[in-house]
Amino acid sequence: MGAITYDIEIPSSIPAAKMFKAVVLDADTLIPKIMPQAIKNVEILEGDGGVGTVKIIHFGEGSQYKSAKHRVDAIDTENLTHTYTIVEGDALADVIESITYHVKIVPTEDGGCICKNRSIYHTKGDVVITEENIKEGKEKALQMFKAIEAYLQANA
Repeated sequence: MGAITYDIEIPSSIPAAKMFKAVVLDADTLIPKIMPQAIKNVEILEGDGGVGTVKIIHFGEGSQYKSAKHRVDAIDTENLTHTYTIVEGDALADVIESITYHVKIVPTEDGGCICKNRSIYHTKGDVVITEENIKEGKEKALQMFKAIEAYLQANA
């Protein structure tokens, strides 16, 4: 099994704590509300939302995938960090064992924040993930983040 890592940093004018609440704590209800074409709904299979919680994400009609099961590995509301792993679903196809995401929202001096996201793709065997696949993932993450940011700005 191999591992492919990529990082993305997205600046925002939204205060860090407010962005963390939207991107992490309220994401299960907020994202389906503002981007139903991407995520239809999120269902908790076990847990209370904290570490160890297992969720199934049902993707919207705009997605090429149907669902993904993810597990909350860590959540720290003081340091604004969140780690979760996609462990099942058609998004993994037959080439990826799991995908782990490390999210950290960092306050900036101007009152905004930077969302730092590290994605680690654990591949099966000697599978290679192309730059095109990585670029596609980054673009989707950026679209979702910008949609959340626009929603927060419009509903401040």
